[in-house]
Amino acid sequence: MTDGETRLWHELKTFRRHFGIHFRKQAPIGPYIADFAAHAERLVIEVDGEFHQRPDRLARDAVRDAWLNRQGYRVLRFSTGDISDAFDGCIEEIMGVLGLKR
Repeated sequence: MTDGETRLWHELKTFRRHFGIHFRKQAPIGPYIADFAAHAERLVIEVDGEFHQRPDRLARDAVRDAWLNRQGYRVLRFSTGDISDAFDGCIEEIMGVLGLKR
């Protein structure tokens, strides 16, 4: 895992204790592996590095996200810059999607 993924993972692990929400890292979903997933809540979280900004990768990610959406998952994508520069905002967005308050 990247530093950003590790930082996010440490925070997501606390969701189980505080809110009863269990995240898994490197979670298989159909033909894909999600960076993080809360299956019961149907939420996938991806941390994207610069590699994901290439046109071919953006197209593949769009196909992947559409497939996950059809399976009932909501996909949140954060860049590594989002994680390093606005970590609290990322956590607030995740909590908002889950209907949680700090």
